[in-house]
Amino acid sequence: MCIGLVVLYTERLEACRDFYAGLGLTFQRERHGEGPEHYAAVLGEGVVELYPASSARPATGSLRLGLVVSAKDAAAARPTGRQIVTDPDGRTVEVLVR
Repeated sequence: MCIGLVVLYTERLEACRDFYAGLGLTFQRERHGEGPEHYAAVLGEGVVELYPASSARPATGSLRLGLVVSAKDAAAARPTGRQIVTDPDGRTVEVLVR
């Protein structure tokens, strides 16, 4: 079993895209039918999506993510090992760089 989809709703869409891209995710802009434009990135066998928050879908609150990235895939030069960082919405992201 693995996680197939993680959707984060944010009021800081571009800042969150830049943050997660800096960890090594490659986002594509998408729009499904009448839905809002958002970003999606493949992560292993799953997908991470960043959606703009709205009154119907408020910003994702307290959440802790754990990501494992290859040192060669991390866009920012990050040392190997475990690091705790915070995304633009204040979510804790644990990054393990191998």
